[in-house]
Amino acid sequence: MTKPVVVVGAGVIGLTTAVELAELGHRVEVVTAELSQETTSAVAGALWGPWLVEPRERVLRWAAQSLEALRALAEVPASGVRIASGIEVSRVDYGPPDWAGLQPDRRPCTPEELPPGYMHGVRYSAPLVDMPVHLDYLLARLQSAGGAVTERRLTSLDDVSTDPQAAIVNCSGIGARSLVPDETLFPVRGYHVVVTNPGLTDFLEADTEDGADLLAIYPHRKHVVLGGTAEPGVWDRAADDEIATAIVDRCVKLEPRLAEATILEHRVGLRPTRPTVRLEAVRSATGILIIHNYGHSGAGVSLSWGCAQEVAGLVSAAN
Repeated sequence: MTKPVVVVGAGVIGLTTAVELAELGHRVEVVTAELSQETTSAVAGALWGPWLVEPRERVLRWAAQSLEALRALAEVPASGVRIASGIEVSRVDYGPPDWAGLQPDRRPCTPEELPPGYMHGVRYSAPLVDMPVHLDYLLARLQSAGGAVTERRLTSLDDVSTDPQAAIVNCSGIGARSLVPDETLFPVRGYHVVVTNPGLTDFLEADTEDGADLLAIYPHRKHVVLGGTAEPGVWDRAADDEIATAIVDRCVKLEPRLAEATILEHRVGLRPTRPTVRLEAVRSATGILIIHNYGHSGAGVSLSWGCAQEVAGLVSAAN
């Protein structure tokens, strides 16, 4: 049995969840304060990898399901997803992450593959997502399945729907801090610089030992996304030339070809971070089903399809 569902939020978590539900036959409306291209998801670096997000048992399940879905989408040209090869390097040796087993081609870098000053590294392939393209793809897929999008700013989840039969799925990201409200949720600002592509195909991530300054190079067909920052508690989304220059300089040191690239845009977003991802079903005081699906920090793309599938199961179970 299907039912009306209102999904709050049009980032990658909200749109993926909405697509999953609409394609199962539910009547889906997405309500969002920001159109998809204005969300944090639109500015993400978006290389699959469920870093620094809890709880690990659930995260690994969601990540594996999302990896399978993204690999399939890499066969769809309009999806913005491709399987990219690249390296992750460090100045110190460290053990593999707990999701390394999901990457059967993972291997140590050869000395020739390591940039100067880096002693350790691994090469692997993973989905790399051009987020503006991917969000447009999800939106079109939602609309093809009969879903609708309404741009409306909410002040409370109580304002979402007047239909007592409708389920509400809260995918509001950092907006959940005030909508729920949830004071455990806080922003981690991410800053990326987009430049022209001088011919790069492989991604590169360098360990910065948990500092606020990140170092990542994510090449797409005509542009490269350079990262970045991870600044807890910073709400400012304004462009900052000093930050952008520092990001470009860090990346040029690892990939000198970027010295000739032209800056196209600055992308700044607020990663919605909390101690654990919140994915659970509750009932409002009036008995309306609310499913919370937020707090994915920088792992939204990496967990999107797995979380969407779990939400769909919760909606079905409530019928």
